Amino acid sequence: MLLPLFFITTFAVRSVFGCADHTGRQRDHLSPLHIKRQAATLSTTNPPTGGNNSSDPVADWAYDASYDWGAIQPDYAICQTGTQQAPIALSLTYGLSLYHLPSFANYNRNVSGNWTNWNYGPSFTLNHPADDYTGLPAMKWDNVTSYLKGWHIHAPADHSVDGDRSKAEMHLVHVDAKGHEIAVLAIRLDPGIAPLPFLTQLPPMIPFVPGLDRRPSADVAPGQPERTVKPEVVEDVEINMSLALNSVNTVNEFWTYKGSLTSPPCTEGIRWFVARAVAFTSVEQMQMVLGASMYSARQEQEVWLHEINSA
Repeated sequence: MLLPLFFITTFAVRSVFGCADHTGRQRDHLSPLHIKRQAATLSTTNPPTGGNNSSDPVADWAYDASYDWGAIQPDYAICQTGTQQAPIALSLTYGLSLYHLPSFANYNRNVSGNWTNWNYGPSFTLNHPADDYTGLPAMKWDNVTSYLKGWHIHAPADHSVDGDRSKAEMHLVHVDAKGHEIAVLAIRLDPGIAPLPFLTQLPPMIPFVPGLDRRPSADVAPGQPERTVKPEVVEDVEINMSLALNSVNTVNEFWTYKGSLTSPPCTEGIRWFVARAVAFTSVEQMQMVLGASMYSARQEQEVWLHEINSA
C-alpha cells in the first residue's frame, strides 16, 4: 500500500532529471515566479547521491516560459529552430503505429535504484555499474537496443490526445550502451478507482522544493550564491518495472515519432513511444503524485518533420 505523503523540509538542487543534464546561471530576465518554479533539479545523467549544502547555480529556464527557451542562450537555440521538437499533440486521426514495434527484456525482474524528487515530481534512477548500462531492462525496436536508465513524472501530461490532457505522465528514459538518451516511453496517468500496483511498491513520496533557500545562513557569506540543498534520496529501493508495462497492456498500441528532449537543450534524435492506454491510479495515489509535483509540461510543439507512425 502506498504510504502517506510526508511533507519534509528540503531545498533546491541542480540539473534536470527531465531527459538530460541541464545547468546554468540564474538569469536576470527570469521573473521571481520563474526562478521559484525552476529550483534546480535531479538528472538521469547524474543520479542523486543525497547530500546537503551545495553552491551549484540555478537553472536559467522555466517550464512556464518554455516558448522563450531558444532566446536564453546559444546552447538552447534548437529549442526554437528544431524540426522535431517534443512534445506534440497526438490524435487517433493519425492512427496507431504499425512500425517500430517495441519489445522488452529484463523488465520482469526486480531492479534497485534511488528514489527521489527531480524537483518537479517523483523520480527513480536505476543502479548500474559505472559506464555499463547493458545489464539494465531493455527496450528494443527495429535493430536498436536501448536501456532503461530511469523514470520521472511530469504533471500535467506532456502529450495531449484528441485535445485531452491527462493529469500526469511518466517518462521511462532509455539510453544506448554508452549512456546517451535515445528513446522515451511515455505512459499517461489519470485517476480511476483501484490503486495502481506500480505505485504501491514505492516508498512515501518525496516533495518538491518550493523555492530557493534565501534565508540568512552562517555558512553563506554576504554576496555569495544562495545555499541550495538536495532533496532527500532513498537509496537501493527495489521495484519491478513490468508493473508499469502491465498497466498499459505492454504497450500493444502506441504512437511513435521522432522527437527531442522536453527541456533545454532540447536535443533531437529521440525516438518517442506514447502508449495509447492510460494507466489509472486510485484517487489517493493521484493526489499524492500531484502533491509531490510542480508544473512541468512544455508547451506542445507544431508538428513538422516528426514522421508520426512512419516506417
